[in-house]
Amino acid sequence: MAEGSVRLNLVNLAHRPGLEIIEANLGYTFKERKLLEEALVHRSYPNENPDADVKDNERLEFLGDAFIGLVIANHLYTRFPALHEGHLTDHRSALVRRETLARLAISLDLGTHLLMGSGEEASGGRERSSILAGVLEAVLGAVFQDRGYAVARGFALRLFKDELRRLIRDGVPKDPKNHLQETIQAQGMAPPTYRTVSEEGPEHARLFEIEVLVEDVVLGRGHGMRKVDAQRDAAREALLKLAEARD
Repeated sequence: MAEGSVRLNLVNLAHRPGLEIIEANLGYTFKERKLLEEALVHRSYPNENPDADVKDNERLEFLGDAFIGLVIANHLYTRFPALHEGHLTDHRSALVRRETLARLAISLDLGTHLLMGSGEEASGGRERSSILAGVLEAVLGAVFQDRGYAVARGFALRLFKDELRRLIRDGVPKDPKNHLQETIQAQGMAPPTYRTVSEEGPEHARLFEIEVLVEDVVLGRGHGMRKVDAQRDAAREALLKLAEARD
C-alpha cells in the first residue's frame, strides 16, 4: 500500500462508520471525536498493523478504571451513609467488576465497533468479557478527557443507573469462587483447585487462562487480566455446568 494511502486511512479513522452510532448509544457527543476513536482501538490492532500510526485504548482504559472507581465509591458513600467500609467495598466491587462492565459494553454495542487484530478476533476476542470491560473503561476515560469530571460523572451515573437499582434490589452477588466451593463441599467432594494454563501479553497487560478442577476433572476455564479474575471466570463456567447437569 502506498504511503499516501496509509496516511489517508489514518486520517479517516476518526470518521469511520460506527462512531455516530456509538455516540447515539451513549447519549453523548464528543467535542473531540479522536478520543472516541482511540477508545475503540484494541492493542492487537496496532500490533498487527505497525504502519497504522494509531494509539490503542490502554491509556484511556487505565484512566477510566480509576475514574469509575472514584465515581462509584463517592456515590455509594453519599447514597448509603449507614454502610460500613466493608459493605461499601463489596457494593463498589459488584458495580465495577468485569462482568458488570462487559454487560454495559454489550448493551452499548461497543464490541461491534472495536478495531481489533484479525488474530484476536479469530480467537473470540470481540466477545471476551475482559476486552469488553476494557473498552467500556476506555470510553469512560475518553468522556472524562473530553469534558472533565463533572460532566463525565453525570454520564457515568446515568450509564450505571440500572446496575445501581439492581444492586439495591438484589444485593451483592456471591463471589463465584466462594459459591463454587460451597456447592462442591455441600456434595461431599474436595474443594476445587485452580491451574494456570497460559499467560500471554506484556507485563502491564497480561492475559491469564486458568482451569478449575474438581477431583482432577476440569469443570471450567476462564480468562482475565489478573489471575483472580480468570479464576472467577472459570468458577462461573463450572457453576453453569453444574446447574445444567442438575436440570
